[in-house]
Order: sequence, then C-alpha cells, then structure tokens
Amino acid sequence: MPATASARKILEDLNPLNIAAQQFEIAADYLQLDAGLRETLRRPRRSIALTLPIKMDDGAIRVFDAYRVQHSNIRGPCKGGIRYHPNVTFDEMSALAALMTWKCALVDVPFGGAKGGIACDPKHLSRDELERLTRRYTYEIAALIGPDQDIPAPDVNTDAQTMAWIMDTYSMTTRHATPAVVTGKPTVLGGSLGGFEASARGCLFVLREAGKVAGVDLKTATVAIQGFGNVGSVMARLLWEEGARVIAVSDSKDGILNKQGIDIPALLRFKAATGSVEAFPGCSPIPSDEVLKVQCDILIPAALENQITIENAGYVRAKIVAEAANGPTTPEADLMLGRKEVMVLPDILANAGGVTVSYFEWLQDLQQLFWDEAEVNRRLEQVMVKAFHEVHDTTKKYGCDYRAAAYIVAIGRVAQAVIERGIWP
Repeated sequence: MPATASARKILEDLNPLNIAAQQFEIAADYLQLDAGLRETLRRPRRSIALTLPIKMDDGAIRVFDAYRVQHSNIRGPCKGGIRYHPNVTFDEMSALAALMTWKCALVDVPFGGAKGGIACDPKHLSRDELERLTRRYTYEIAALIGPDQDIPAPDVNTDAQTMAWIMDTYSMTTRHATPAVVTGKPTVLGGSLGGFEASARGCLFVLREAGKVAGVDLKTATVAIQGFGNVGSVMARLLWEEGARVIAVSDSKDGILNKQGIDIPALLRFKAATGSVEAFPGCSPIPSDEVLKVQCDILIPAALENQITIENAGYVRAKIVAEAANGPTTPEADLMLGRKEVMVLPDILANAGGVTVSYFEWLQDLQQLFWDEAEVNRRLEQVMVKAFHEVHDTTKKYGCDYRAAAYIVAIGRVAQAVIERGIWP
C-alpha cells in the first residue's frame, strides 16, 4: 500500500537538490568515478541570488527574489530556462541547472546546464509589471549571459514574449541586436520554426521507439496527461493525430476523464476560450491528481516536480511513464514503479526535444541561416531516436533502469570532457 502523508514526510525527501544528488550518485557509482571528479561534476560552477525592486502599476514598490545558476560550461555555453513561479528557490534552480547539464550531454548538444527563476505569481502581475520585472532581471544578469556564455530559454510561466524582452534588454546593453542570447523567441526575432512544439514532439519520437520495446503501439494506445500547458496540450494533440486515445487530462484546476477518448481539438478550443479543461462536455470530472492513477498504456506527467511519490506511485497503472515535466518522479517512487515493471522514460531523455531545438535555434541565429519546419523536425527525430537507443543499450549493458542508464550516458560524457580538458591551473 502507498505510504500515508505523514509517513511520506518521514520517509521521502522532496528537496529537488537532494533528489538530483541521489540520481547523480547512482550513475557515478556505475561509472566508478573517483571522489575528485564527482565533486567537480556535482557542484555548480557559478550562481547568483538577486533581490529585484520593481515599481508596480499602483506606484508601490515590491521586492522579488531571483536566481541564476550555471552548473557547467565544460562542453559549451550554459543553457537553461527561466521560470516564474511562487515556489522558485535556490535549491530548485541548482537542481534544475544540473539536470540541464545531463540533458544536453545525453542528446549530445554542445551546451552545459543553467537555470534561472523569479519567485513570483505571474497570474497576479499585469503585463507591464511582468515586462519591468523581466527587464530588471535581465539587466542584473547581463554580465553572466550571452551567446557564448549562457543562453536562457522559456520555462514554467515564461514564453516567447518573455524571451523577446530579454533579448531586447540584453541587446540594448551591448548596443547591437543579439538574437542568439536567448532561444524560444518569436520567429520574427530569430526564433526557430518548430520551437513551440519541440519538447512534446521530441517526447513523441522517444515514445515511438519505447513503444516498440514495451509492446505499445501509439496508434492504439490509451494515454493520460497530467498538465495541459504548453507541453501537455501539444503532447495531447500530437498523440491524438498519431491515433492514440487520450482518455484523461488535467490542468492546475481540475481533471477530466472519458474512457472512450477525448476530442482533443475540441478540448484545445474549449481551453482557449475558458482557460481550463474543467467542465468540458462529454467528460467526467476528476480531481487533478487522480489523472496519475488512471489505467492506461502511457502516463505523461507534464506539470511540475514531485508529482509521483511514494504516496501515489502504488496507484499508477500505466505501462510507460514519459516524463514531459522536469523531476516529476521521486527516487522512492522510481523504485516502486520499477518493482511494478513500469517503463519510466526519464525527463532528461523524454523532454530533451526542447533543448535540442534550442540548440538548432542558436545555430541558426549565429549563422543567420534558417531552416524550414520539416528540416527542424527531421533533425530533431534523428537526435531523439539516437539518444533513446543509446539509453536502451546502456540498460542492457549495466542491467539498470532507463533513468540510471540516461544518467550514465550523460555523466560519462561530461566526465570524459573534464578529463580531456584537464584542471587548470
């Protein structure tokens, strides 16, 4: 039986930095890394904590906490999103920066990892307040970012408009247009075609390959999706177009269930009109977190961290869990799912399509030579399929699960880069 909430507090550490450390150590043990190399890879290269005073629309001044953590630049410039969320903390940013290092290494793009965020609730800020907050944050970190240093991108509650403000602010400080300072921009400013769908489409490519291994055909599969934001909603549409039957989805407010299959195009129109999936016709309402317990072939957590825990992992009834979100499964829940023979496709593999197309965008900006969407998707599929098979082969070599295998591949690449570069002076 799953643990009670009180037992969970005792047995399970939900600090994202501690979870990241556990996942790192598992792979480091397989790779037999020495203590000095472990310490070099584990710790972030540079970090900054900021306080941002902002004048609000009513004339009052509010102060926001903000962070930027650069975990590694061993294999290239740092790369990582910027999120706006009330629960942003330094530990969370540090964990996610490390995750980005491993994610970039796994798909073999020449970036290291970074992450940034502002502790705020953007739902309670006006557009003008968000712009002032974004520009002030950019100005404060301008010396740390740049096309050859650190390239931010959208994350939770940030989007192409946020990146446009960052690009403009940074460009004003350098006195020339610098589109390659961020990715995920509007296409008119140098954003890549296919960028908005990249995380979801990359996950689709991984699921196709995983389905061949697990005996799950996407054309007939049943799917439940937790989170119906940028990634979850696109994931639903792509799977619906593939022929899969999406039977449950949820957003931050509510969940809906229709075992015969949800009309995804109609749901997307409904969500755009109402702001929620709640009360969508033809579906039964269910609590948002109940989506994780729906019996299905494929479960896609596409919301926030620590959603599948020892409290609910025992109720997961999917054959495949594809982590479209970062860190949705705790280490203890991982073990429980493993005992149930659930194939867990880890975040650094399943949602790496976003950073892959970010890399493509950065390349296109630097060259001022842009590809059509078909070319972007072709290259993305090539990268994701290769990464899946490298991870799958590693599970066979080490007799481990997919998460450990993904970290073994990724950490091994970064460790080798440290060895080849050496330690200076």
